[in-house]
Amino acid sequence: MTAEGFKLLPALLLLAVLGILILAGLATRTSKGEYYLGSARSVGRMGIGAAIASNWMSAASFLGIAGVFYLKGYFALAYVIGWTGGYVLLLILLAGQIRRFGKYTAPEFVDARYESPVARVLSAVIAILISLIYCVAQYKGIGLVFSWMFGLDYTPALFFGSAVVISYLVLSGTLGLSKNQQLQYALLILCFIVPLMAIARKLGYFWLIPQLGYGVALRDLTSVAGGSDYGAPFAFATPFQWIALCFTLMVGTAGLPHVLARFYTAPNIRDARWSVVWGLFFIGLLYWSAPAYGTFAKLREFQGGIPSDPAAARAVADLIVIKAGEWAGIPLWLTGVIAVGAIIAAFSTVSGLLVTGASAFSYDIYYRLINPRASERKRMAVAKGATLVLALLVVIGAINPPGLIAEITALAFALAGNTLFPVFLLGIWWDRTNKYGAVTGMVLGLCITFASLLFGGIFPWLHAVVPPTSSALVGAPLVIGVMIVVSLLTPPPPEKIRRFLAEEVHAP
Repeated sequence: MTAEGFKLLPALLLLAVLGILILAGLATRTSKGEYYLGSARSVGRMGIGAAIASNWMSAASFLGIAGVFYLKGYFALAYVIGWTGGYVLLLILLAGQIRRFGKYTAPEFVDARYESPVARVLSAVIAILISLIYCVAQYKGIGLVFSWMFGLDYTPALFFGSAVVISYLVLSGTLGLSKNQQLQYALLILCFIVPLMAIARKLGYFWLIPQLGYGVALRDLTSVAGGSDYGAPFAFATPFQWIALCFTLMVGTAGLPHVLARFYTAPNIRDARWSVVWGLFFIGLLYWSAPAYGTFAKLREFQGGIPSDPAAARAVADLIVIKAGEWAGIPLWLTGVIAVGAIIAAFSTVSGLLVTGASAFSYDIYYRLINPRASERKRMAVAKGATLVLALLVVIGAINPPGLIAEITALAFALAGNTLFPVFLLGIWWDRTNKYGAVTGMVLGLCITFASLLFGGIFPWLHAVVPPTSSALVGAPLVIGVMIVVSLLTPPPPEKIRRFLAEEVHAP
């Protein structure tokens, strides 16, 4: 993307909002050396739900979904249903049980449940890979928005935005992150919905609840030339592709390490479940609005005669929430509000993911495998160094991003759905699952996730059966089946683990 000129008002808004968030973090900081996701347990069910939503509302949610709606219409509902449906899976299958189990990171759960250092290290490596892939999508969003805001080409904007991310992470650290994330959610949802109301009003549609008003815009869009396929089911993909993506995002959501970690902040199992309900409600507010941005942008494109071939449309898709404001003619400062919200969404997610990945390396790999005698101060230094290394790797990956923001994010969900979800699901609900099954399952899940990327040129059918963004429809059931078979063919887990599951995790 080429530069369009520096935009002063949006830049000032960004500076002000970042300052507010840093001050809020300082005001709520804790002097205790607690894990960053477990540092604020008294925020209540609604507060934990808001923190879950804030942690969830990444660049993929803020920018990516609207972009897919703009490009593919109905097909984008697979993202909405998949990501929200994953929280229903969490609510039913894992939320209360994870809270009762008492381990709030994926490697800790795997180690405690399967009593296997190999399984723990493997789950830590997977958590780091998920963080890296997820962050590449966020950094792409940061680069695009910084390019629009500061009038830079994409690559310089990416480096500039990355420097701001690291500075923000260093300044805010882990200070009062749960309460800080509640404030972030309030800012994010306002930055998303208020400009949408302005766009709907500018275009002459019902603006008080634009999520309802855009239905008329969708009808108008389908009546213009070229827009008839926009709302048609499966116009841009087959039913299998739609279902595979939806299922992958569901199980991936239920297996994401930084999402599962949130349940530790709930005081008890009832609060853990209600926090998921509140989180789903808060997330739904944004997902309810994303289709409106895509519809309004596509409509203005047709009405205004804005030239757009498929390649140009794909290039602008990840910025469509901002372009919708520009094309509708709302004030620049209000379009800047959208941009600031997108950056805060990406910053919030990146901060959590980098800390999650660095913690996994520092404790689960460095301390448990390389230097068991390392002091807490040494582990902290390693974690800080790992944060910088991970950030650098993400920047390298984001220089030439392999797809749309939503597509890159979906790959991280496919990895989680093919590896960690089966390990958690069977680890909680089937006491016969053992370490051999867990290790085999995670290795198989890794192979399935990256099979089409690594060997698709040799075996083209892999792209159809296990596409990178949608592989869990085939992969997750296959991994679960293999885990069951391997566990039955090998010695059972220790009796104390099976008794703990029966008496503590599944106790009424």
